[in-house]
Amino acid sequence: MKALNTAATGMLAQQLNVEVISNNIANLNTTAFKRRRAEFQDLLYQNIERVGANSTAQGNVVPSGIQVGVGVRAAGVYRIATQGSLELTDNPLDLAINGRGFFRVQSPDGEELYTRAGSFQRDQDGRIVTPEGFEILPGINIPEEAIDVSINQEGEVQVTLQGQVNPQIVGQLDLATFTNEAGLEAIGSNLLRESQASGPATVATPGTNGFGLIEQGFLEKSNVDPVQEITNLITAQRAYELNSRVITTSDEMLNAVNSLR
Repeated sequence: MKALNTAATGMLAQQLNVEVISNNIANLNTTAFKRRRAEFQDLLYQNIERVGANSTAQGNVVPSGIQVGVGVRAAGVYRIATQGSLELTDNPLDLAINGRGFFRVQSPDGEELYTRAGSFQRDQDGRIVTPEGFEILPGINIPEEAIDVSINQEGEVQVTLQGQVNPQIVGQLDLATFTNEAGLEAIGSNLLRESQASGPATVATPGTNGFGLIEQGFLEKSNVDPVQEITNLITAQRAYELNSRVITTSDEMLNAVNSLR
């Protein structure tokens, strides 16, 4: 009986759906986290009577035919790139991107990575780094004697030194965008990696050519809507239960057949 295998594919699909939803809920308070959505496709169909086949020698055509599906499969898990709300922190090295773009990050092995989580700090050498100590490109050093750091919306970094009135520029932050942001590979720690699906990075100054602006003293919150996720979770749970009920019913039908004497 095909219903057993068909329902099993449905249960596996809903299991994946619940796993994606649970990850969204778990990252409800993760800075700049983008929620994911699982997408599914129906599997191949068994043609018992093909659509459009001739039903008589006179050329009558079967209008709908008989096609029986064999289940469902996961087509992909997509990243929803809508912007989260901005939260005021008043920390001078907390930066949020208002609009499109990613900060560029250099990993310890020299690879260029990307993030929208702007909770940055200074390391022992005065460099602006991520919480893991990865340097923010293009590489900006804040002098030890700096008493104030100012970063404008265009990414220009200025510092005020001890005993000076006028600030001085120490660097310029830039942003990267991609043709297909959903194609970036997530590697954890709020970091993303360029892939063939995302296309190459386009780097420019914030505020130019559709790039976002930088907001100092703010952090971008997760775009996860807890009410929507709980609703999706209930829907997935009910779908899982229905598929399990199909397996139970199919088993009862097979048992009835086996009991025939």
